[in-house]
Amino acid sequence: MEIFHIWDVTSLLGLPQAPSGRSSYYIPCPCCDSRPKDRHLNINLRKEVFRCPRCGVSGGIFDLYALYTDVPRDRVRKCLVEKLGMPENRKRSKKSEKAVTGGAVKRNKETALADIEVRNKAYAGFLAKLPLASDHRDSLMNRGLKPEEIDMLGYRTTMESGLTGIAEHLHDSGLVLAGVPGFYETKEGLWSFVHTGRGILIPVRDRQGRIQGMQLRLDHVKKRKFRWISSTEMRSGCRAEGWIHIAGNPGKKILLTEGPMKADIIHVLTGFTVLAVPGVNALTQLEAVLLELKENGLTEIMTAFDMDMAANPHVQKGYQNMLALIDKMGFRFGTYLWDGAYKGLDDYVWEYLYRCNRA
Repeated sequence: MEIFHIWDVTSLLGLPQAPSGRSSYYIPCPCCDSRPKDRHLNINLRKEVFRCPRCGVSGGIFDLYALYTDVPRDRVRKCLVEKLGMPENRKRSKKSEKAVTGGAVKRNKETALADIEVRNKAYAGFLAKLPLASDHRDSLMNRGLKPEEIDMLGYRTTMESGLTGIAEHLHDSGLVLAGVPGFYETKEGLWSFVHTGRGILIPVRDRQGRIQGMQLRLDHVKKRKFRWISSTEMRSGCRAEGWIHIAGNPGKKILLTEGPMKADIIHVLTGFTVLAVPGVNALTQLEAVLLELKENGLTEIMTAFDMDMAANPHVQKGYQNMLALIDKMGFRFGTYLWDGAYKGLDDYVWEYLYRCNRA
């Protein structure tokens, strides 16, 4: 069987190449980046995958070619053979080899993802030892949440120091940290937790309320404000996945939106059960979650994505693919619309309906 590689596609498409010695790098995302300096799409040469943490578009070698050319995925292999020839007749460039192996840089083997119960206990223990800064609490209250609701959601502020001590204490108390994204072992053999900047840690929960992973909402940044907590390529570390977040108890009807914080706020303000995807192009886990919810009585889905989605044709395409999936699975579905002066449903509900009644 012939094998193509992701650098074959990046070269063919004329995409930026990896810096010397790097196996993972960022380029402009064709789906959500509009400014010349934006770089949200991650290309991983070693794993032969791509992903945008902002809009959620992701996939492998054939998916990347299809994304940039609009060639149907089932025809990509034929196109690559025609344009590149059979893979066994081509040699890997030294630059590609160096990028994939990391050159002289030693890479840590990624630890397998721990099961949900292990992750939930580790994250719950970790969050219990963190504070929520006053400015973060004020910010959340300005979005409509009451203090007791903020505490219930479990949001916390990242710490700039003391993370190794907290992680070591959790490990000594019997919690398993290996394979829990965010945790890793230092060169000295001590457990620690990644620090990528100050912000709000957001638990991403499953239908049972267990913490699958976490997102970080960074302070004072314009690009990639929301990021997954990950410790990939660190010793005993693990990468994050695009988990589906559920706010509330699923029943016959749910609301579907983007982002766990937005879902939490909508749920608190309206009482609706809200399911959040990482982005309209991130459908990898959505089908499995919807199938489980369908088996437990879900029949109707209402979508509520930000009003500016219509201005981005690539996001629109992902949205249509998502609706096609929902339709194929046999759900009744529709779309909520609101005053376009408010970007998200959470903003609209708080500013227009509840601001005067929740003081």
